[in-house]
Formats: sequence, C-alpha cells, structure tokens
Amino acid sequence: MEIQIRPAQVSDVSAILEIFNYEIKNSTVVYHYDERSYEEQLQWLADKNQAGMPVLIAEQDNKILGFGTYGIFRPWEGFKFSVEHSVYVDKNSRGGGIGKSILSKLIQIAKNNKLRIMIAGIDASNEKSIQFHEQFGFYEVGTFREVGFKFDRWLDVTFMQLNLTESSNEN
Repeated sequence: MEIQIRPAQVSDVSAILEIFNYEIKNSTVVYHYDERSYEEQLQWLADKNQAGMPVLIAEQDNKILGFGTYGIFRPWEGFKFSVEHSVYVDKNSRGGGIGKSILSKLIQIAKNNKLRIMIAGIDASNEKSIQFHEQFGFYEVGTFREVGFKFDRWLDVTFMQLNLTESSNEN
C-alpha cells in the first residue's frame, strides 16, 4: 500500500511521541535532553493547530512512519514569511522516501501559504540530512560552532534555506 501524507490528529500523538522521544534519547537530530510526556506532545499539537501551522503524518497500512511540521522562524512579525521545518522518520522506516514525501508536502503547503523562505537547522555532522536537503534545493547559509551540547560534546548547527518563490525547487 502507498504512503499517505495527511494532517495529524489527536489520535496520532502517541506515535509522534514515540518517534520524537527515540530521537531525543538516541540522536543529535534534536537537542532536547528529556523525553516529552504525552501531555506535552498533545499541547504541542494543539499549539501548532492554533497557530495554523501544519503537522503532517506519513502513514502506511495504519502505521505512522514519520511526521513533519514547520513554524515561524523567529517570533517577531517581520519573520512571518520565513519558517523552519522539522521532519522525523521512524528508525525502522528510513530510506524509503518517507522523509521526501513529508518535506515535499510541507514545501507545497508553505508555497500555497505564500511563504518565502524555508529554513533547516541541522546538526553539522549529519551529512545525510544535509545531502537530503540539497536534493530539494536547500543551500547552506552558515554554521554556528559549538552552540549545542548533548551526549557530553559540543555540537555545531548548519543552517540551510530554500527560497520558496523560485520555481526551480520543485521536487
């Protein structure tokens, strides 16, 4: 069965939480230290919905394989046309095009909402994520050195951006 990309519902929060908490515990794709609770993740979804920000689910055979979202890059009115996105794929479902399907849909929604720039903040050591974003036309705009700390080491963050008004970034 084909992968379906759809808006997240409250009934998806447990699966979102499982994917997200795995990344908190095991990776530097997110710099949180403590796992989120169900209540925190539920509030996160409510906040996203209230702000009109998409939260998308990738689902196949009634199993959630990943999720993605975006939010305003910085909380000031002058940044309202720039968003930063996140895409997470279940550890057992990577490499099958799920992340690509989620990000493609997020880009489409952002364009439909007349946004201008989509930003990715990526752990600088995550070469696969950097290459993944390059496939969509994202380009590196800078790296902040040693701004994160997790797993007893300092981490660099590479920022990439995509101009949503250019037609060449269709993927």
